[in-house]
Amino acid sequence: MGERVELLAPAGSYDAFLGAVNAGADAVYLGGQQFGARAYADNFTAEEIVRALSVAHFYGKRIYLTVNTLLKEREMAQLYEYLLPFYEAGLDGVIVQDFGVFCFVREHFPKLPLHVSTQMAVTGVRSAALLKEQGAVRIVPARELSLKEVREIREKADVEVECFIHGAMCYCYSGQCLFSSILGGRSGNRGRCAGPCRLPYTSGGNQAQYPLSLKDMYTLPMLPELMRAGIDSFKIEGRMKKPEYAAGVTEIYR
Repeated sequence: MGERVELLAPAGSYDAFLGAVNAGADAVYLGGQQFGARAYADNFTAEEIVRALSVAHFYGKRIYLTVNTLLKEREMAQLYEYLLPFYEAGLDGVIVQDFGVFCFVREHFPKLPLHVSTQMAVTGVRSAALLKEQGAVRIVPARELSLKEVREIREKADVEVECFIHGAMCYCYSGQCLFSSILGGRSGNRGRCAGPCRLPYTSGGNQAQYPLSLKDMYTLPMLPELMRAGIDSFKIEGRMKKPEYAAGVTEIYR
């Protein structure tokens, strides 16, 4: 605690990655062609991820890969070949929701740092400590926690903590939502959320309202307080956004 906090920027495309790095990000998180929670972002080809790793490491930056969907049993066989080239290229971490994926990565890629996704819904010290014991090096806690609760996880579980500081907020608890699946047959837990909470709704012939659409997170005035809480990484949401957004927001927080 008290050291420089990592500024973690989103990248939905290679151009967004370059924009974030040039704007001062310490690290970038991105998704490939499989197993990512933003299936409708441009996302990266395998070749682009390997190239991005080379560029990032040249400039002393880090890249974390999102493997943060729930996998079906038949898909586990594809996971090894998917991750292998990135592991060999020195991937700095993988962000995971599915505990089966967590165990698979720990077994087959033992030197790859495991980051627990906010969608694992870690809400307290005990779950954070258990996951650390199982091999996690970083926890992204549930976004519903208070700053006091986040500080307690950091201090008592003695594990790195990464928190969102800017961007879109999910209406559902830690993003574990079935609304899109029920309404449109597209699962948010499989990376294909249709965003039904962002849509207008009417009741009894009244004018359309947006009762489920939350305001975006904005913590710029709170940065000193967040730093005092011992948070290790400040995370900007926005892998669906344009490169200009990734660069612009990163520069402001930097």
